Amino acid sequence: MTMKREITVTVNGQEYHSEVEPRMLLVHYLREMLDLTGTHIGCDTSQCGACTVLLNGESVKACTVLAVQADGYEVTTIEGLAPEGSLHPIQEGFWEKHALQCGFCTPGQMCTIYDLLKSDRRSEEEIREALSGVLCPCTGYVHIVEAVKAARAKLDAMSPQERQKFFPL
Repeated sequence: MTMKREITVTVNGQEYHSEVEPRMLLVHYLREMLDLTGTHIGCDTSQCGACTVLLNGESVKACTVLAVQADGYEVTTIEGLAPEGSLHPIQEGFWEKHALQCGFCTPGQMCTIYDLLKSDRRSEEEIREALSGVLCPCTGYVHIVEAVKAARAKLDAMSPQERQKFFPL
């Protein structure tokens, strides 16, 4: 019999206190205990990247992190990427550049791109390298790369105060 552990995790700005099995993966915690189903389970082996979320602002594959490892951390899922009632520039870019296909990998891609856009990496090669950790069998990534460039342009046009709204960590 496994003893449950108490964890406190802030997810999309809301603090949660939960008892979890020590072996529960973060992806299962988000989906099953918090009902945040935007984080997808793809391969369960960290190969596809569909489960990518932000852990203290850094992209991680939630199928490789135990829920107990997130204790005391802040997790952002696709549901919390933008302030309520708005779209993140990444989401706008995907919409405007028709980067959505079936949508299964999209949440993982957007969380990966979030991490990329916090940095100064801008070249197409750097964008493609960042996206290489999230497999998309539906596209050739052309529209996705264009969406990232569009998001970067929107962010570059913002004041530091406006940008802070989308990158609070």
